[in-house]
Amino acid sequence: MDTNLSDLAAQNVAQVVRDALKDELREQTRKQRHAARMYAGASAAGLYGGAAVVACAVLALALVIPGWAAALIVAVLLLAAAEMMKRAAKPGPDAAVAGTTGTPAVVEEPPMPEAPPVVPPAGSPVGPPPVTPPAVPHAREKE
Repeated sequence: MDTNLSDLAAQNVAQVVRDALKDELREQTRKQRHAARMYAGASAAGLYGGAAVVACAVLALALVIPGWAAALIVAVLLLAAAEMMKRAAKPGPDAAVAGTTGTPAVVEEPPMPEAPPVVPPAGSPVGPPPVTPPAVPHAREKE
């Protein structure tokens, strides 16, 4: 009977933990879905805003040059900007990064400062044993 009670309690605790984790994951997923919808809406609004700016540029240029030429100029500028962004995003030696020569810079680390020697206080039993000078042999007299 005692083992059945402990098994039942363990199963109940496990079920409660599973339910709590499931609820927490549902809540996190709901928040992430909401954030994803907001980013998608912002992206769509930005795309339409960019298209309106492009249309404005084409119409402004069309005041001084023919419409087809204005549209062609704006299209070439947009394609050039897209190509530059693509190259800047691509890692490698052909990445278009302003101000680089193609040679990787060598970063030297500053030298580590030398730590002062640790000297134990006088009379302390901690530390190296005292150094005794070596015995000097006496010079033999010549025979």
